[in-house]
Amino acid sequence: MTESFPRRQARTRRFSLGAPRGFSISADGERVLFLRSRGGTDPVTCLWSLDTETGEERLVADPRALADPDAELPAEERARRERTREQAGGIVGYATDSALTVAAFVLAGTLYLAELDKPDAEPRPVSTPPGVIDPRPDPAGNRVAYVSGGALWLYDRATGTSTALAEPESDTVRYGLADFIAAEEMGRMRGYWWSPDGGAVLVARVDEAPVTRWHVADSANPERPATELAYPAAGTPNAVTELYLLGQDGSRTDVLWAAGGDTGGEEYLADVHWDDARDHSGPLITAAPRDQRALRVLRVDPVTGACTPVTENTDEHWVDIVPGVPAHLDSGALVWVADSEDARRLHVGGELVTPPSLRVRSVLDVDADTVLFTASEDPTEVRLWTYRPGDGLSCLTPEPGVFGGRRRGGTTVITAQTLEQDGVSVRVHRADGGSVPITSLADAPELPLRLSLVPDAPDTQDTSATTAEPRGPRTAVLLPTDHRPGQRLPVLMDPYGGPHAQRVLAARGAYLTSQWFADQGFAVVVADGRGTPGRGPSYERAVAGDLATPALEDQVAALELAAAAHPELDLSRVGIRGWSFGGYLAALAVLRRPDVFHAAVAGAPVTDWALYDTHYTERYLGDPAVDPAAYERSSLLADAPKLTRPLLLIHGLADDNVVAAHTLRLSSALLAAGRPHSVLPLSGVTHMTPQEEVAENLLLLQVDFLRSALASPASR
Repeated sequence: MTESFPRRQARTRRFSLGAPRGFSISADGERVLFLRSRGGTDPVTCLWSLDTETGEERLVADPRALADPDAELPAEERARRERTREQAGGIVGYATDSALTVAAFVLAGTLYLAELDKPDAEPRPVSTPPGVIDPRPDPAGNRVAYVSGGALWLYDRATGTSTALAEPESDTVRYGLADFIAAEEMGRMRGYWWSPDGGAVLVARVDEAPVTRWHVADSANPERPATELAYPAAGTPNAVTELYLLGQDGSRTDVLWAAGGDTGGEEYLADVHWDDARDHSGPLITAAPRDQRALRVLRVDPVTGACTPVTENTDEHWVDIVPGVPAHLDSGALVWVADSEDARRLHVGGELVTPPSLRVRSVLDVDADTVLFTASEDPTEVRLWTYRPGDGLSCLTPEPGVFGGRRRGGTTVITAQTLEQDGVSVRVHRADGGSVPITSLADAPELPLRLSLVPDAPDTQDTSATTAEPRGPRTAVLLPTDHRPGQRLPVLMDPYGGPHAQRVLAARGAYLTSQWFADQGFAVVVADGRGTPGRGPSYERAVAGDLATPALEDQVAALELAAAAHPELDLSRVGIRGWSFGGYLAALAVLRRPDVFHAAVAGAPVTDWALYDTHYTERYLGDPAVDPAAYERSSLLADAPKLTRPLLLIHGLADDNVVAAHTLRLSSALLAAGRPHSVLPLSGVTHMTPQEEVAENLLLLQVDFLRSALASPASR
């Protein structure tokens, strides 16, 4: 019997198991390391190596042969995986020396080393203190740094001994790990960096003492103690991050980067770049003040710890962190990204090298004098580009799709997602022009798409854009695969609709769940409105001071665009579903526009922005003590008495990102106002609902709710 789509999607972790990822390339371009499980339903990730000349793949490490893949993880490792939304097990991360001769990884808190230059050698466990996290060899591969018990340790491969480099002074201090805000909102998952010669380590010391403590209880298991979270909600203190340079001689130099230092006012450590010999004069750090209206690059003097400015971006609202910069060419030219002419643009050596029509997404690698980056001309597509002084720009992936990659030693790994193919394909391109694939073992969804993209319409709300392109919401419509022309269909809006995420992309994987909902008898509309990326800074900044109004207006506009293009949409039966920001948007829709939206499923919604974290919330709404009106405009609790439509609230009780208090407070406000609604609490479930049975049944329960709520035309 063929399994249902919800069952297969749950078992395959959204068809991601078995797909290659996590690529590293040797300096000579002859080998590629990567992660991949052994099949499309196998959640245990292995480490593999590819010969770029022959295409031969070799299994480097299989966790099942080394340890119990189901063993309990250290609490810090579980938190790291939640921040990265990691749904698989086994080897989910690794690090190598510069030459790719040794790889370090962790299984159930135990450090393992794999000697990559000895193909017949088995990975071996290393005797260390328990609970190892984030091991990283030095550039020469002689020593391995790692974190255990909040301390930064150093393992010497020659002597087989470990030494503590920095130990916590109290139970609120951790060395070498990213704090919650850095990991959840800034994309920084590490807390220490080797110098290019391996002679020093730059380490972050994080003290969570100032951060408010919240307590998340497992109500289904009252015998278990509540989990204590150090959660910096908007307007409350962040963790204090300090930086120290630790030398081989035991020296410890304070890096003066934050408030009170040479630059004054920085609170957020966004990133550190000290990965190669091009940074011989000291590491570059990227830092931002609390209001995020500036992003500064500082050069650290490795002797004194003093910081000097290199460059900065400023904006009246906020400055976004662009992955991969700053960096350097071999010539020493600085690689940076800054906004101008309503576009995010690449700068090399102080020169603008991309036109405003090409919006940079990220810098992936700098290989000698070549910059590998992603950028968009059409916001539904993310293509792979290179820039080289003298040669200029080159698009490596001219076909429509969503692409990524890595580059080193003249070898380029290209990942591709398109509307024509299932999953992600990977191909390795050598400097001599030859190429070989990396095999994907992921299961194919085998779900035909009936998709159409709706042309944009000019957005009369947006008067700040300087480009001539239409500025209305990008909108996609999915119909049942067996739909007959003229057949009227209830409508299901399926947005994320908020900052930092897109749903309308030229990739099949973006629409699988939406197509399944369509096949249950809905016309599904997916739209990216103002605030979402890929359309330029002014489009993203349209939500400054108000996360609700522009986002909701654009969902209504997208619905109208879709109905004009597809007369079969029945606008008297419109539902909306979403998770996280999408859940917030779903609840917002039935509370503020019940004339348009007739039922909603709100999963893990933010209902009170004062309960969400500092970095994300203050970027868009500012300091709640300074501008409380922005929080009132954007939050849902005061709207509770307005509810007249069916609303299903779903929330994982173990969610440490959008805590369950959001749903519980909205439910309390609805009850106090006498407004009927439904609440589905998920015991033991976090923000990403990785549990197989939960993920499957959530889809089925949502369909049942929406079918019932939209069974007949709604009264206005």
